[in-house]
Amino acid sequence: MLLILSSTWLFRTVRGLASVSDGVGPDFNPGTGQTGSGQLAPEITGGTVAAPSGSISPETIPDWVGTERLNILLLGVDLRCDEEGPTHSDTIMVATIDPLSRTGALLSLPRDLWVEIPDFGVNRINQAYFLGQAYEYPGGGPQLAVETVEAFLGIPIHYYVAVDFQAFIDFVDLMGGIVVEVPERIEDPSYPDNCYGYDPFTIDVGQQRLDGATALKYARTRATFGGDVDRAGRQQQVIMAVRDQATQLDTLPQLLFSAPQLWQSFQAHVDTNMQLDEALQLGNLVRQMPRENLRNVVLDYSYVYNDTTFDGQQVLVPVREKVRALRDEVFAPPTVPTPVIEALPTAITVEDARVAVFNGTPTFGLAADTQAYLLTENVNVTEIGNADSATYTSTQIIDYGSHPGTVQYLVRLMNIPPLNVSTGSNPAGNFDVLIILGSDWQIP
Repeated sequence: MLLILSSTWLFRTVRGLASVSDGVGPDFNPGTGQTGSGQLAPEITGGTVAAPSGSISPETIPDWVGTERLNILLLGVDLRCDEEGPTHSDTIMVATIDPLSRTGALLSLPRDLWVEIPDFGVNRINQAYFLGQAYEYPGGGPQLAVETVEAFLGIPIHYYVAVDFQAFIDFVDLMGGIVVEVPERIEDPSYPDNCYGYDPFTIDVGQQRLDGATALKYARTRATFGGDVDRAGRQQQVIMAVRDQATQLDTLPQLLFSAPQLWQSFQAHVDTNMQLDEALQLGNLVRQMPRENLRNVVLDYSYVYNDTTFDGQQVLVPVREKVRALRDEVFAPPTVPTPVIEALPTAITVEDARVAVFNGTPTFGLAADTQAYLLTENVNVTEIGNADSATYTSTQIIDYGSHPGTVQYLVRLMNIPPLNVSTGSNPAGNFDVLIILGSDWQIP
């Protein structure tokens, strides 16, 4: 998102300086691209970059208007020797952003994590991207990676961003490098080069300024005691260093003159299902978040253990209960402030939502008994029935519209996990909010 944001608004700002920039060649001509939000965007025509007229700063980018939590799958793709064809995802992270509280988190998943890949069985999680490409899965490698992470964590993934190594190197170099605090000396004589050979890597303890290639090595090496888990932590450290460097004022002039190259690198080395205006707005939202509001989490040995498969593969097996608890902690919305809680009964009256209760358990009459209970709590239950299955283990809420007060009131009243709340369209009845009762529900 930093790459996209810098590549676009800096590209427009640089137009006024184009005549003195060595980075802008004679083919650098004005254009008139448009994004979905009405903002001007760069165009690529005939292999050259065309800049729109006018200039822009982050403050002129429209704010992200959504209020729902967003989850974005970040993939670092292991593409070597300029090869074509199926490849693996070397880095897998899930970024989650809550626009309302201006908070976010980054969860790293080790590439050797042993998970179920939909339609392909159990395998390392980094195989999902490869299999999606190799077998021409609908949506390709990114889509199968998305579905694999969704199935593992039990959360929706709204966007994906797949970046190859060259995009990362270009961005770090164009900003003049990054500064990281190296906690231990690393010696990796077997670090792989870009063509299935070796490129030995060594780095000393202490504060170090790294160029793009060295930052990539630091983020990718596994030559420490914790192996893949240590590596995931270093990757997050590098990402935060990139963010910190990109937002420093003294980095801005350098990025201004590098904006055309940034945009070209993005076009060549980044694959995403975000629209340009969405990426701009999200990037601007992340830029505005205080550093203390961003949390880094690694699925380390508190949540996984080493094991060997029947065919000799060394893998990391997740401890499901602990992973589930971490997921609920990282991806749950922040606590609703007390004044908001006290105002919920009023919000329910104003929203006047029609609530349906469907029984998703084998317990006869549970929906009717729940209706009677909710009516005493001033919830407008207008319909009851049976769910599509009697095997729901946990209670669900589906909001067909916008009824946040009613949903929050039901969450508190029925002690429903926030991750069990979703939105939908076209309800199968005359109701606005649907409760599907699971076996975890007991009437107080």
